[in-house]
Amino acid sequence: MLVEQIYTQCLAQGAYYVESDGEAAVIDPLREFGPYMELARKRNAKIKYIFETHFHADFVSGHVDLAKETGATIVYGPTAMKTGFDALIGKDGQEFQIGSMVIRLIHTPGHTMESSCFLLIDEDGKEKAIFTGDTLFIGDVGRPDLAQHVIADMTQEKLAHHLYHSLKNKILPLADDIIVYPGHGAGSACGKNLSKETSDTLGHQKESNAALRPGLSEEQFIKELLSGLMPPPGYFPKNVLMNIGGYESINDVLNHGLTPLSPQEFKNKAEELNAIILDTRSAKSFGEGFIPGAVNIGLEGNFAPWVGAVLPDINQPIVFISEPGKEEDVVVRLARVGYDHAVGFLQGGMDAWKKSGFSVDTVTSVDAITLADLREANPYIQILDVRKKSEYDSEHIIGVNNAPLDYIDESKSVVPADGTVYVHCAGGYRSMIFISLMKQKGFHNLVNVADGFSGIKNSGRFGLTEYVCPSTML
Repeated sequence: MLVEQIYTQCLAQGAYYVESDGEAAVIDPLREFGPYMELARKRNAKIKYIFETHFHADFVSGHVDLAKETGATIVYGPTAMKTGFDALIGKDGQEFQIGSMVIRLIHTPGHTMESSCFLLIDEDGKEKAIFTGDTLFIGDVGRPDLAQHVIADMTQEKLAHHLYHSLKNKILPLADDIIVYPGHGAGSACGKNLSKETSDTLGHQKESNAALRPGLSEEQFIKELLSGLMPPPGYFPKNVLMNIGGYESINDVLNHGLTPLSPQEFKNKAEELNAIILDTRSAKSFGEGFIPGAVNIGLEGNFAPWVGAVLPDINQPIVFISEPGKEEDVVVRLARVGYDHAVGFLQGGMDAWKKSGFSVDTVTSVDAITLADLREANPYIQILDVRKKSEYDSEHIIGVNNAPLDYIDESKSVVPADGTVYVHCAGGYRSMIFISLMKQKGFHNLVNVADGFSGIKNSGRFGLTEYVCPSTML
């Protein structure tokens, strides 16, 4: 028997490949299905089932393409939703044979109403592992407010009630030595305070996870669960609908996204289609020279979630700039969150653009030491903190306002229109995204603090609020 976790750091997401006696199943696959097929091919196994723990909101699953390629059966927990593809809607307690092992479906509504966990039972009948999706994380449980954005009469209170009973009646009675394999780890917006660990024993979670502590009343559970929730990213409901209804094949998405465009073709395409110009290079490279109007979201960071958070129209065409050789990576990572309408990339990158004589814009950057010098010379210089509210509430420069990148439409009202404004995040990645978006809106008075709050804190030259341990990472 084989259990392999395939963890994708960009999305903080865990997919799973399980196999026994030449038969395999994939749990919560990502959009690019090739790696699962390759793993099965190398091991001379046939993928028999694709188990989906729920209709995912933070990424587009690879279930549709993988099923078409392998003939595997897609399995969901109990739901009244009508899918745009063939799927087996399972029942609570239903079992599925894979070689000499069994996967048992355990319906655990709460994160969403169809949310289900999958319990792995070995050839001797021993319960070995549980794949918990977004029901139970390491150190946390799933947020209970996502389904309300798809099902009108579903409130977060109703979902929290369901989640309490799912955990109490379905998860807690299981044996302590069972391994918990969750759907996400730290960095995901599907929970408030997820651990960096990507697996654990259920027994240790019973001891260390506050949501599972003995004697916790339903009322207190719901109060704690709903405290500190922030609105989910706008693309979440759109990804849910794609996961329910189906989507364009990833191969087709790659075909049109990987079209090379000369600088003139790139310019024409952007204008004709009103396309987003997405620059995926590093913040440093972007600041040194970029196409006017481009949005910078660096591929080396949490690229896909930030695309979903700040680009409002999932269907708007995209033309992009990348480092050479990274073009396919860009298109795949866009598709992971449902941005399927990339129509080409700038062949030759910014060097080709500059040689063609087209205009180039820049962003000024300073480091924290320079910022400190400027502030000592003029205590009234304007500084803006664009980290998440939870980060800001935990610790920030005294007297500095917060304008979270997560909610750029609301945050723009905080940006001073006059005078130079120094913008910082934690390390320079998000601040450059923020500045590129604000330049689109006509704000050209923003300077990037390249080393961010880490540099500010390490300098020891700024008055900071007293550190408070955050109760949520949203």
